[in-house]
Amino acid sequence: MSAFVVKGWCPDAWRPMMAGDGLLVRIRPPLGRLTRAQIIGLCAAAVRHGSGQIDVTSRANLQIRGVSDDEWRPLIDAMLELGLIDPDTAREARANILVAPDWREGDDTHRIASELHARLHELPDLPGKVGFAIDAGVAPMLADASADFRIERAASGHLILRADGRDHGRPLSPGTEVDRLIALARWFVDSGGTASGRMARHHAPLPDWAAATIAPAGSAPRLEPGPHALGLPFGRIEASALTRLLEVEPAIRAIRLTPWHIAVLETESPLAATPDPAAFITTPSTALLRTDACVGAPACPQATVETRTLARRLAPHVVGRLHVSGCAKGCARAGPADVTLTGCDGRYDLAFDARAGAPPSRAGLDTAQILAQFGAA
Repeated sequence: MSAFVVKGWCPDAWRPMMAGDGLLVRIRPPLGRLTRAQIIGLCAAAVRHGSGQIDVTSRANLQIRGVSDDEWRPLIDAMLELGLIDPDTAREARANILVAPDWREGDDTHRIASELHARLHELPDLPGKVGFAIDAGVAPMLADASADFRIERAASGHLILRADGRDHGRPLSPGTEVDRLIALARWFVDSGGTASGRMARHHAPLPDWAAATIAPAGSAPRLEPGPHALGLPFGRIEASALTRLLEVEPAIRAIRLTPWHIAVLETESPLAATPDPAAFITTPSTALLRTDACVGAPACPQATVETRTLARRLAPHVVGRLHVSGCAKGCARAGPADVTLTGCDGRYDLAFDARAGAPPSRAGLDTAQILAQFGAA
């Protein structure tokens, strides 16, 4: 298998990552929400200082692509002016907070996420990939999303604090949620969790005060495209397409990001026109909604194969979820998929019900062989 580099950290605005197409600058909008003015400003900055291509990640962050070294600082200044990044680099690095997109102002999700954001300075230094999920709606929405510490609803209606990798959580008293979450993050570090990197890989017994006794409620139905939600193929959006959407839809006052490549529109009115089908998915049955594919070669220096053109051709012919990964890291999808293709030395390894990099059922396939395997040739 081809070697690849596990960096052990995720880029943010102050610490961008070099990709094959330039610097990758990650933006973590507070509460996963951008106002109309912020969207317009971000799109203009992405075109002016980058390639104009924007990715929505599996943690509902934005990544501005194609930024040169000379354009990085002007981009940062634009994001600061828009209020999309924290001027404190340490606080920005800790702001890995995933928020259920159905929150309303003043509800539990909004209240807890806002308090956590205000108290980021109280968190310890955590591994770069560690994050939080505030999922305090009627039923959990983020159970399949990546997070290490979760506040979510139990079947009883109580809120619980759950460490990722544990099936049960600890009940929380109202008003203590952030206190307990910060305490659990500190325990993680003090008990050696930094060496493990992630909560699910840290097998130390939880402290007595965090004893897990209550299971979370059943998950809410997965969000789908509809009158107030648009799918984004592979999580990619061109800044120009997003700008045009706002131009023809003046009623859109904000957009909320999700970990499912779906953008939720804050608008009281139906869309006036059909969105650009090349940029947005409007039909829940579209095969690309159950397809994950990283940017692949040549945009990623660790990928050895092209990914997204193949994924588009193959998706309609795959039953279940498809994952096409440029290398064994599996950045586009951490969990298993029904069909997984992993790039290896310029060819593809095919596996079923597996993660990227799993032992393949067939190895060393080219594009024609893959398409023939699924009747897509």
